[in-house]
Amino acid sequence: MSSILTNNSAMVALQTLKSINKDLATTQNEISTGKSIATAKDNSAVWAISKVMESDVEGFKAISDSLALGESSVAVARNASETVTDLLTDIKGKIVAAQEDNVDRAKIQEDIVALRDQVNSVVSAAQFNGLNLIDGAGGGASVLSSLDRDASGGVTASSISIAEQDLSTGGYVARAGTFALTTGTAAATGDSFGVSLDATSGSDTLTIDSTNLQAGDRLTLRFGDDEVSYTVSATDLATGGGNDPDAVIATGLKSAIEGGTSGITVAYDPANAGDLVITNTNATSVSVSGQVTNSGSGGLGALSAIDVSSSAGATAALGSIEALIDTAIDASAAFGSVEGRIETQSEFISKLSDSLKSGIGAMVDADMEEVSARLQALQTQQQLGVQSLSIANQAPQTILSLFR
Repeated sequence: MSSILTNNSAMVALQTLKSINKDLATTQNEISTGKSIATAKDNSAVWAISKVMESDVEGFKAISDSLALGESSVAVARNASETVTDLLTDIKGKIVAAQEDNVDRAKIQEDIVALRDQVNSVVSAAQFNGLNLIDGAGGGASVLSSLDRDASGGVTASSISIAEQDLSTGGYVARAGTFALTTGTAAATGDSFGVSLDATSGSDTLTIDSTNLQAGDRLTLRFGDDEVSYTVSATDLATGGGNDPDAVIATGLKSAIEGGTSGITVAYDPANAGDLVITNTNATSVSVSGQVTNSGSGGLGALSAIDVSSSAGATAALGSIEALIDTAIDASAAFGSVEGRIETQSEFISKLSDSLKSGIGAMVDADMEEVSARLQALQTQQQLGVQSLSIANQAPQTILSLFR
């Protein structure tokens, strides 16, 4: 039956053309976005999985930055500890030379002190972004190394711990009663002090008490911008034979003050062992402070006690330096091990990120060869669909021939 009201052929052709146009729009969208699944509407399950994986990839980018920062921090510490090892080896050479009787041990001791100061300089400078792993003050660090996702979707962070290696030679400690100010603007006793000397003849009496001091302790005094120090040796603290530790240390400190300051005079009275009358002859007032640096508080604390100026001291130093070198070598090895682990983890994270990106691409990226072939087919189908609809729309015209 033919009808001018209902054209079934046209309706079929129209629905077919709509389906072709819809597929063509989907294909064109894949070409423009490069993805076969661009939104949750395309495939909600696969889209959700891909988004979780994409978030992990972003997290691993941050982890890569963390590992790079951690590796740099450890590299600085390792290089510093290796440098300290080399310096201690040089000190050992000096100590071995001091075993010979016919040498100038005083000059050798000066060289050792210079090398020790260089060790302190290296330790103080071995920091990266404010983190120093060898100065004995930081307590170590941890480096974010991974994000671990379990089967239920829970995420936990993993880290690599970096243990601090103390290569410092000393630190501030309480040596009660070391200093005593008995006259002048302040009266105090303790392990540190601070006072101001008035301009032109402002003075104070500083008393040194060696009762609680140990070999290697360093007495440091600061006069304005000038700093002087004296390191206590085992010989200084020896008693008997008329030796008075207070007097020995006071006279040594007196020499240091006179050689390292300007406008400061020091008077010492042998009748009052340990007393130094310090006078400011400058035209302006001078702030004076002092503290004790302990030889035993750092990993290389025994280095401060090394004194080869005597035969006995040279013999003792030979035994001490071996332990110090071992400490520095152990620190270098520990940092090297951690640095290698961080480097391996960094490489793994890089490869893991690439694998995740490949997996995401396999799920959501469009196969451009397939899309190209489908586009050509759909364009042909679209043209045929338009022609088919045109033919179907012309069908009612044939009914006119029945009325001629």
